[in-house]
Amino acid sequence: MKRTLISMLVATSIGLASIAAQAGTVVVNGSTTVLPAMQKISETFMKKNPDIQVSISGGGSGNGIKALIEKTTDVAMASRDIKPEEAEAVKKNGGEANRIVVAIDAIVPVVHPNNKVSDLTLDQIRDIYAGRITNWKDVGGADARITVVSRDSSSGTFETWESLVMKGERVQQRALLQASNGAVLQTVAKNPNAIGYVGLGYLVKDVKGLKIGGMEATMKTAETRQWPLSRELYLFTNGQPKGDTKTLVDYALSAEGQATVKEVGFVPLPRK
Repeated sequence: MKRTLISMLVATSIGLASIAAQAGTVVVNGSTTVLPAMQKISETFMKKNPDIQVSISGGGSGNGIKALIEKTTDVAMASRDIKPEEAEAVKKNGGEANRIVVAIDAIVPVVHPNNKVSDLTLDQIRDIYAGRITNWKDVGGADARITVVSRDSSSGTFETWESLVMKGERVQQRALLQASNGAVLQTVAKNPNAIGYVGLGYLVKDVKGLKIGGMEATMKTAETRQWPLSRELYLFTNGQPKGDTKTLVDYALSAEGQATVKEVGFVPLPRK
């Protein structure tokens, strides 16, 4: 299931139109982390609501929120919270950013399956991404130069990584920047010396998830926030959702929608 979703993600969308507010169409745009969950939710939703079409595409959290500001999407998917200046831009354009938590995620550092390193500390990961550690032998691996793979600046995952891992330091300039989780996976899977990071729902056998300080990333450690790189995943609407948009959002938050979140590999919201 995950492999199928990732293949679909490389193609980037199951979209129809790119213009918001078309009659009978809900446009969803943004985070490639949230994309597989909303993609699967939308497929089931459209079967249950054949009169409503969902046009969904990735592009990154920043692009999704930009589309919300410009009123070219009904729902913005984001793997980070909206920034104050973005919320202000929505307001200046006559709207009001409305945040909806749709799932819980864990960012997981990943390496090639043949890499014998299986556990790093946050400090070691930071040193690798900052360029202070450049060879795997310095962290118990082979004598080989480390290839650092990161997300680009439009990614909410990148911004969360900067906050939780880099602590204000910059990712080294030599890093290979990728536009999606799927692209990170492909790059790491093809390079025995690479390290990258993806959302929990993207873990497949083509890469190996690293432990951090002896702890493994699982749904349980993400939900309890024991995993140091846990985070919430969001949907943003312009004001309280209405009409077909509300119908889709309500379905995503329903027991059935949250079961799909879990099926895809993310952590569903606690049931009230």
